[in-house]
Amino acid sequence: MKRAVSISLGSSSRDKHVQVEFKGVPIIVERIGTDGDIAKARHLYLEMDGQVDAFGVGGVDLFLRLDEREYPLRSALKLVEGLKSPCVDGRGLKHTLERRVFELAYPQLNDTLDDAENLHFQQAFIPVAADRLGLAQAVAQVSDQIVLGDLMVALGIPIPVRGIASYKKIAQLLFPVVSHFPMSMLFYGSSGIEREPKYDKFWRESDLLAGDFLFMRKHVIDDLAGKTVITNTTTPANLEFLRERGVSTVITTTPRYDGRTFGTNMMEAAITAYAGKGRPLTDDELNVLIDELELRPTVQSLNK
Repeated sequence: MKRAVSISLGSSSRDKHVQVEFKGVPIIVERIGTDGDIAKARHLYLEMDGQVDAFGVGGVDLFLRLDEREYPLRSALKLVEGLKSPCVDGRGLKHTLERRVFELAYPQLNDTLDDAENLHFQQAFIPVAADRLGLAQAVAQVSDQIVLGDLMVALGIPIPVRGIASYKKIAQLLFPVVSHFPMSMLFYGSSGIEREPKYDKFWRESDLLAGDFLFMRKHVIDDLAGKTVITNTTTPANLEFLRERGVSTVITTTPRYDGRTFGTNMMEAAITAYAGKGRPLTDDELNVLIDELELRPTVQSLNK
């Protein structure tokens, strides 16, 4: 039996262990959170190295991708330095599965929405797009305008970025600097429990909200009535959080297994384990397997 393990710097309260099947091949899929303990995460990688078919790297990215260029996050790469088992941080799926989210989710959207074929939003707000540019590009195609909050949320600079073209110009300047950030500036946070609602104007004015759930949970306002949310890992508690705030529809970019969805790093590790090549997969290889394994986003109506 194949085994894929995501070792995350995030909260252990979100841990999960399930068995999935890809084309009849059983795969153990397991997430282990270390509650921000970097030394513990490194120890687990070393302890399990060679015993798992693929590692997922959670809670931090290894690289940031901008078009065809990748910028290494040097302090994060130390976590997986010297490992034999392939390590993936989910960026492959972020530029394939998430880039195709509306195409892949269309059958479910068609069952859920009245006019899925002409799906369109006035404004989309993405709190942080640095690690989810594929999703941002997908969102831009169905929105009149898109607001990216990286400068506000990640750097504390009160300037919204409007449009993908403007974002890329800023990213070209910032990513080489971010590449040298210490782990303390890269780690997302262990739980996202500490609520600090901010950026009211952009939450309120946008009918589509997209991006990492923990960033959303930390900063989102209480009134999200009628809005659509596209995000990553969601537990039943996360869905209830969104339901209580009036969210209409949630699109989670990965499939749901045993009541929850896993992060892109976990799912990419599972696909990598299935492929059995002993290395991370290319975007082309991932796209082939997304179609072959019929991996689809999850669409749920919360409030009608």
